Amino acid sequence: MIDSLPKDKIFTMVICGDKPGADIARIRQETLQEHLAHVEKTIDDLLVAGPIFTDDGKSVRGSILIYKTHSRQVAQTMLEADPYYKADIWQDISYHVFYGAAGDAVGGLAFK
Repeated sequence: MIDSLPKDKIFTMVICGDKPGADIARIRQETLQEHLAHVEKTIDDLLVAGPIFTDDGKSVRGSILIYKTHSRQVAQTMLEADPYYKADIWQDISYHVFYGAAGDAVGGLAFK
């Protein structure tokens, strides 16, 4: 099924849940500038990325990255180069390949 869709509308979403604890928040903060430099260097590979907040909005509980690739393996390689990954702050990482069927990021309605 995925092979019949336009490759430029296939993305890989990566959801990374932080490990619990104050140490992880501290490590996240200490690694932030290095992480942001990495994001800047790889910006052409990203559709969008950013922190995931707790329900009350008072702290970060993870990260979401949407890579411009249809390959889970390529997304995994890109994620493993991220300083946050190397700092081992995430406990749960899930990869989801999807078709961007609608929205600003795909120019409106990609299926029309």
